[in-house]
Amino acid sequence: MPVTLSRHYRLAKEGSWILIGQVSSVLSALVLVRVLTEYLDPVQYGEVALGLTLTGLVDQVVMGGLGNAISRFYAIAAEKKDFGNYLSAAWRLMALGAAVVLTIGVVLLAILWFLDQPHLAALAGAALLFSVLSTYNSTLSGVQNAARKRGIVAVHGSLDAWLKIVLAVALVVWLGRSSTVVVLSYAISALVVATSQSFFLRRLMPRASTASADRSVWTRQIYAYAWPFSCWGVFTWAQQSSDRWALQAFATTDEVGLYAVLFQLGYTPIAIATGMAVSFVGPIFYQRSGDATSAARNENVHGLAWRITITCLGLTLFGFLAALVLHEWIFGFLVGPEFRRISYLLPWVLLAGGLFAAAQMLALKLLSDMRPAAMLRPKIVTALIGIGLNILGASIAGSRGVAFAALSFSALYFLWMLHLSRPRLASASVQSASR
Repeated sequence: MPVTLSRHYRLAKEGSWILIGQVSSVLSALVLVRVLTEYLDPVQYGEVALGLTLTGLVDQVVMGGLGNAISRFYAIAAEKKDFGNYLSAAWRLMALGAAVVLTIGVVLLAILWFLDQPHLAALAGAALLFSVLSTYNSTLSGVQNAARKRGIVAVHGSLDAWLKIVLAVALVVWLGRSSTVVVLSYAISALVVATSQSFFLRRLMPRASTASADRSVWTRQIYAYAWPFSCWGVFTWAQQSSDRWALQAFATTDEVGLYAVLFQLGYTPIAIATGMAVSFVGPIFYQRSGDATSAARNENVHGLAWRITITCLGLTLFGFLAALVLHEWIFGFLVGPEFRRISYLLPWVLLAGGLFAAAQMLALKLLSDMRPAAMLRPKIVTALIGIGLNILGASIAGSRGVAFAALSFSALYFLWMLHLSRPRLASASVQSASR
């Protein structure tokens, strides 16, 4: 088989696995919303949304940056044939991150018990457990994806998504309807899938190292790549969580539950679609860029990043127009009756999600250039503006104000990332056109 044809066949095969996995994830996400809105009332659903903000804190501030760095350095470890030291450094850093989370968790639970809030303590405990397990799961999946084991990633992603639904229903029926029970079912699902992921990862990579680098070198490199994520993660987590907490402060938990459903139907499909694109092109970007020291290899990626961003914007516009027409039907089909009165905001939340997704594609290019620190200022400044907009919007117009705050934040973030990436992308597109 010719080299070009073989390469196209491999890309088509990988793309097919990613498409299968992401379609399954989209369907399961929609089914999960439908199931939970039938079993939980808006207040309980709002409690789940508030509890999961703690999971977001752990992911973005403590563990998420490490997971991104570990995935990014797989391609470099493969080129150097130093899997043993790479993995040893990676899991040591993840263990340290988990220890930090455990320490924070113990302090938080002690405070909640002291304040005589056993319900909140149970919810926080379940959310912390889920956060650690899901981060390990996503890191393992990221390494498998970086190795371009698309089938393994697709199967485990689908398993996690559908297992959440089965376990949530089973535990709610067995233990009763509560937000803590739902989050606990998420944690059990993450544990099952992470265990399976670990088994497949051991089969993927040999422990022996053939390179001269030691673990400390990998540890320093992974940490140097990861620390900017934690720096901006404090602010991005606050921005992403402030919508629900602002509604809790200025409205009611019922309003939080309604907005959480709106967010899941508007943002989540876009996030999953973006995840599909990142899963497919991320390892390709990283392999083509290598350690990002070759200008020729970097330029090869710039034009591709620009074309993907344009495609993302086009799909967002299509989704926005479709949601303007179909939002009532979508909510009538996908959620329980108590949640349908907020459907008119779906197109605007979808538009916000699409703009944010396009910005994330530009961010992926910066990451492939080994330039995460370049995103510190836009991440932090736009997050602070987003927090202010969420508070202002919630205080003035409740869910409607928060929805338009999300749109304003996403537009600002996209324009800043476009500005940050524009010179390189423009140069690449000019060179591509000249060919």
